[in-house]
Amino acid sequence: MGVIHKIGRRKTAVARVYVSEGTGVITVNKKAFATYFPTATLQYKVMQPMSMTENATNFDVKVNVYGGGSTGQAEAVRMALARVMCEVNAENRAILKPEGLLTRDPRMVERKKFGQKKARKRFQFSKR
Repeated sequence: MGVIHKIGRRKTAVARVYVSEGTGVITVNKKAFATYFPTATLQYKVMQPMSMTENATNFDVKVNVYGGGSTGQAEAVRMALARVMCEVNAENRAILKPEGLLTRDPRMVERKKFGQKKARKRFQFSKR
């Protein structure tokens, strides 16, 4: 099979995933998967495409991820893994597509405007 390389994005996080046949070892930025994503919610998000296609123990995964926060990074890794699962077996697309794992979430942080406190919040108006 060789190594399959895919990219996933979410907000400002970018995840590069390299998948090869193996025993189910996941490494994220040269750290163990459980130490990089410590909470159960983040671990579930990352493992979602693998568990839905029943490939959790069939592949070794090496991930390079940067940018954004922990949730954005976990969802970027999830998207990249979903893309890999579709390339491994085309029938997996029918499982992952209805769950929205193959769709790039376009929502980004709105920029701050000048003359305002934040993107939408105004400075407080005081009448003296």
